[in-house]
Amino acid sequence: MKRKIALVTGGFTGESVISLKSANVVEQHLDHNRYDIFKIFIYPGDWHYKSPDGEKFPIDLNDFSVNLGEEKITFDGVFNILHGSPGEDGKLAGYFDMLKIPYTTCNALTSAITMNKGYTKAIVQDIPDLFVARSIQLFRQDEETVDQILKELRLPLFVKPNNGGSSIGMSKVKEPNELQAALASAFAEDSQVLVEEFVSGREFSIGVYHAKGRTTVLPATEIVSSKEFFDFEAKYAAGVTEEITPGRMSEEEVSRVNRIIAQVYQKLNCNGAVRIDYFLEYETGKFYFIEINTVPGQTETSLISQQVKAIGMPIQDFYTDLIEEMFN
Repeated sequence: MKRKIALVTGGFTGESVISLKSANVVEQHLDHNRYDIFKIFIYPGDWHYKSPDGEKFPIDLNDFSVNLGEEKITFDGVFNILHGSPGEDGKLAGYFDMLKIPYTTCNALTSAITMNKGYTKAIVQDIPDLFVARSIQLFRQDEETVDQILKELRLPLFVKPNNGGSSIGMSKVKEPNELQAALASAFAEDSQVLVEEFVSGREFSIGVYHAKGRTTVLPATEIVSSKEFFDFEAKYAAGVTEEITPGRMSEEEVSRVNRIIAQVYQKLNCNGAVRIDYFLEYETGKFYFIEINTVPGQTETSLISQQVKAIGMPIQDFYTDLIEEMFN
């Protein structure tokens, strides 16, 4: 008998549009001979299943079920592809934990912590050979904030929402007079803001997942952007960024990066597939941790998809591994 899998998408943030694109791709590549797939849309006050003919059926939040006529559908597990809140910040994971429904992504605690860039760096910064940029975490903005930042950190700076994703509300600040506007943009997205010194280096993003009793670090993708940094446009607009998979690294760099990435995955107690962004500093080759994404994009051209293909693995097999792992 086929397992019933809820493919959850949508969300409460601006990342919902990316979540919908990811869900469409995942739905196409899942093994429909092995699983019955139900795409569940989650929006504020509107959780529903949409049938193939477009009819909407509300989700019963008491047990995360859906009534299709006289048939009540309950789910054996959840494939979570909901970027941002509530799918990536632990809220949805906590809900499923209470209902004892397994899911493909990190648990509630890991999801909540890793959504906070400042807290995540504090946890991983003592891993050997891992470095983090000097930074300040802000919980409010007042008249002294700009002076405090300029006193403690060196320009250029990155200013970003501490709990955001897809680089929404993120700015690169080169001059002191740009700082106020950058802070306003970040605080418009989040009540916490992270300001950190710019690291000059080659930028990479790398996937890692656990399945069949082992942790697999995928080939890294090197990000070569025509933009100042890997912002929303660079991530999602065609032709703005060159993505090289596998990225150009020496054997020593590959070995060191893979060791660090596996330790980050373990130390943060991750599950499923995550994506970690990092720099290799130009002059020193040092590994600088940027951030972790616990519900990475799964579009046809997403970095994880590129990396899975680079190891010669069919995407369907990759998704099957993620689903089967949640039942172990």
